[in-house]
Amino acid sequence: MIVIKDLVKTYRTEEVETTALNSLSLEVQKGEFVSIMGASGCGKSTLLNIIGLLDAPNSGSYQFDGEEVAKYTEKERSGLRKANIGFVFQNFNLIDELNVYENVELPLIYNKVPSKERKERVKLILERIGIAHRAKHFPLQLSGGQQQRVAVARALVTNPKLILADEPTGNLDSKSGNEVMELLTELHQSGATIIMVTHSSYDAQFSSRVVTLKDGEIISEHSNENKMDILVQ
Repeated sequence: MIVIKDLVKTYRTEEVETTALNSLSLEVQKGEFVSIMGASGCGKSTLLNIIGLLDAPNSGSYQFDGEEVAKYTEKERSGLRKANIGFVFQNFNLIDELNVYENVELPLIYNKVPSKERKERVKLILERIGIAHRAKHFPLQLSGGQQQRVAVARALVTNPKLILADEPTGNLDSKSGNEVMELLTELHQSGATIIMVTHSSYDAQFSSRVVTLKDGEIISEHSNENKMDILVQ
């Protein structure tokens, strides 16, 4: 699904040039669950932003589902992003003035999905994620774990090809965090492609592969299938 070759991303000010990604290459297969780890400032968030079409590289190749997107304009990236990618953030990024149903429905409104279909899809995804009984509640009436479930439902309601999770348990207690990781594992086992940035070595064990960055480069990769199976059992 994702083929990245020799990706370079630099940030410049008047005084300093910082290299966030240094000729990085990475492939992610359809149906994989990949964790990206590394110390703060290693390039994790920059890589996730480029994969999620929120930013563009300075040079290098990025193929998304067979399509070269590295040089896409912001408008082209936005269109592809809305149709194909779901995001789950550390801070949930829910809108406090909208209830659970309305928060999950929002991406469908942006994508101009007809009202009847929106209603059916929101109902189904809320049931699937186990949050349907909270449909009329507002984010501030929910626990952190419940808010993240709503965020996952919002990411899934458009049936994206790719789910990107940025520190999805970073603001949760261990019990709620574990529930979110079990939910992502269930989604992976049902065929979802997931890329997750995390500082947590425990959370990374739920993924099928762990990629570690340092100074904008991949320094190690290892498979995690056996550990994941143990955790799920």
